[in-house]
Amino acid sequence: MFKATSMTISVLGVLMIVATVAILAYIGFQSLSSFISSDASTGSANTELTSLKTEAAALNDSYRTLKIRIDNTNNNNLKTAYVNAEIEMVAAQSDISDVESALVANKPNDEVQRRLEIAKVQLLKAKSSYSNLYSKV
Repeated sequence: MFKATSMTISVLGVLMIVATVAILAYIGFQSLSSFISSDASTGSANTELTSLKTEAAALNDSYRTLKIRIDNTNNNNLKTAYVNAEIEMVAAQSDISDVESALVANKPNDEVQRRLEIAKVQLLKAKSSYSNLYSKV
């Protein structure tokens, strides 16, 4: 009787050790998987942010060049239209800064993606405003 009880306790102890190791391995794997997934999405967001910054810088240069042409026309309607278009550009730059701050603050991926989409839409508005204004000059 003593031998059977001792053997049962030993088997249960080994099973508990194996179960503990399996649980810890699972938790470790999930943490590593989550970390890798998060790191990959952050890299993608950084790439998109760099692309948006490049596009915004080029568009900003185009706005500056267009401003010189509009100032030379002395047309108040064009100057007003330029100011309205430039507001769109400033909003786009602000939205791009919001994306950058979300990345720096390690915000969740869905928040970063939401801000990226807002910045993309605003940059498209700024491009459209530029195109409309450019066609009037």
